[in-house]
Amino acid sequence: MTPVPFLDLGAAYRELQSEVDAAVARVLASGWYLLGPEVRAFEAEFAAYCGAEHCVALGSGLDAITLSLRGLDIGPGDEVVVPSHTFIATWLGVAATGATPVPVEPDPGTLNLDPARLAAAITPRTRAVMPVHLYGQPADLDAIAEAAGDVPVIEDAAQAHGAHHRAERIGSRYAAAFSFYPGKNLGALGDGGALVTNDAELAERVRLLRNYGSRVKYQHEVKGTNSRLDELQAAVLRVKLSRLDEWNARRRTIAARYLAELSDVDGLVLPEVPAWADPVWHLFVVRTPHRDRLRDLLDTAGVGTLSHYPVAAHRAPAFADAGWPAGSLPLAERAAAEVLSLPMGPHLTDDQVTTVIAAVRAAMAEIGGRAAA
Repeated sequence: MTPVPFLDLGAAYRELQSEVDAAVARVLASGWYLLGPEVRAFEAEFAAYCGAEHCVALGSGLDAITLSLRGLDIGPGDEVVVPSHTFIATWLGVAATGATPVPVEPDPGTLNLDPARLAAAITPRTRAVMPVHLYGQPADLDAIAEAAGDVPVIEDAAQAHGAHHRAERIGSRYAAAFSFYPGKNLGALGDGGALVTNDAELAERVRLLRNYGSRVKYQHEVKGTNSRLDELQAAVLRVKLSRLDEWNARRRTIAARYLAELSDVDGLVLPEVPAWADPVWHLFVVRTPHRDRLRDLLDTAGVGTLSHYPVAAHRAPAFADAGWPAGSLPLAERAAAEVLSLPMGPHLTDDQVTTVIAAVRAAMAEIGGRAAA
């Protein structure tokens, strides 16, 4: 059996080699490598793609989270509501401002922040709510906004490039932080990120913060940082942006096969998709209490998998001082113990998808047989 990698990052370059090479050559010949025409063009194109007024290109998705909060003057003494089950960058971005992440447990079906639990987490110190569109599945923004009231909602859209919430593109509301890490649906050839927003004042503030707090060279208005997407990455992202919808459509086709052909497998929980959501399947995540055994059997069968995410953020040593003991966020802890991501990407072949499905079915049958014995 031919091995199926979890993700083949080189496949995107092989498909777009001539276009990517031309874009890189254009930048190299220009002699302009930071905050130049490629970055400005990408910012305009990605803002238009998301249906937003402004895009500020940044050095990483984590910076997009941190600087969006700093742009609202969020800092020590403030609280930001976050999901309990997410990649730790969501929490780290809040902590980097000096604010306190306040976790809310997930909806058991989607693993996104549960709007029904949100109101209880909001206090007089809450300055923002940050839902995550986890795995490319849109969070319920309408219900979250209603529960948040006057508190601004800043979306962590690091995994949701091109997703739709009730026919509305993710990124078209108040503010959303994106990552262009190479493995994302829209991935650079290194780190990168962006804040997309309809708030002109927030956009201008983040532009200032990303460049040492300076609009004019050597005139520093605030204590900024260095978080600038470079021209090479912007040029490559412009090429890939033109294919994003096509690649997302390929992901949806693969997800549809997984959902249809694994739906009858005992002991395996598949993703739930609300009727109003149009996910982009950054990841296809299944759940089982036998996660580790399933992972090992798939590895033996040559099928690559990863766990997103095997350590709940509140149980990471980085947040040991936050006072969240084991068992305090049980839904996040259960998810961390059960989630397993199957191969997903626009360059998986039909035969590879067939191999994955057969391997999962065989592995779960073996697990079920041993459990019965």
